Amino acid sequence: MTARSTRRTTAAHSRLAAVGALAVTGALLLTGCGDQTDKGGSGSDASSSSAPLADKLPKDIREAGVIKVGSDIAYPPVEYMEGGKAVGIDPDIADALGKQLGVKFEFQNGKFDNLIVGLQAKRFNVIMSAMNDTKDRQDGINSDNGQKVGNGIDFVDYFTAGTSILVQKGNPKGIKTLDDLCGKVVALQKGTTSEGIAKAQSKKCTQDGKKAIALQTFDTDPEALLRLKQGASVADLNDFPVAAYNAKTSGGGKDFEVIGEQIEAGPYGIGVSKENTQLRDALQAAVNAIIKNGEYTKIMEKWNVTAGAVTEAKINGGS
Repeated sequence: MTARSTRRTTAAHSRLAAVGALAVTGALLLTGCGDQTDKGGSGSDASSSSAPLADKLPKDIREAGVIKVGSDIAYPPVEYMEGGKAVGIDPDIADALGKQLGVKFEFQNGKFDNLIVGLQAKRFNVIMSAMNDTKDRQDGINSDNGQKVGNGIDFVDYFTAGTSILVQKGNPKGIKTLDDLCGKVVALQKGTTSEGIAKAQSKKCTQDGKKAIALQTFDTDPEALLRLKQGASVADLNDFPVAAYNAKTSGGGKDFEVIGEQIEAGPYGIGVSKENTQLRDALQAAVNAIIKNGEYTKIMEKWNVTAGAVTEAKINGGS
């Protein structure tokens, strides 16, 4: 999910571990997709008549009773498929928002680096995919070359997380910081914040007279994790919650470990078209409502990610 710029690039997602106490460095924070035909259900059973914020939604969405969500549903524990349904932190938050707004949130699976394009093409109404809210994404700028590539999107921020370095258990290559990745193979999901961080570090390596990072990028994070598990790369960069989750669960905790401190912690945002300010503002009101009524805190506690919780939903709070 990773989920999912130089905080997940403009066309793309940055992605907590549903585990108890994790013996990993740093606080449990959340930092940052498939064909559009795969769907996982997640939504509230609340009717609009019992939803206090239903009248804030655009009329067409209110009448349809559904908010379609674009997401890379392969980023556990933020969002992943279980029993044919989208589950995880984002789907749980969507359920709580649905109670406030009187609609169901339907998750549609897609490649992370196609999500913004899909949103702008109106294939879905919002993005929830551990996507970092960044200024480049807001402005429609390609973070790699600084070129304008679109109108950008707005974000309703709902969580905070940073990027972590995941290595094989026991850290056989002795990786401690980003500088130790110079001249080595690093595997990660393309179109993510982690990719931007790796590219920036690779440039720094060459400026310091060292070899560039041999970067391998994949459509999904599980593909990058497999390369690391096989020893074909020395590290995978992804959102701390996801890195911590994989360190705890993969191979019964025997495959990976997280090293070092989190890098460039920033907000996750629900992506909304700049043309749809009414939906954006309704979502902001709903996030603030679940923060106030305690539902948000229950979700944070369920997934052991209270350290990444926000106290209010900001619009375009990323930088």
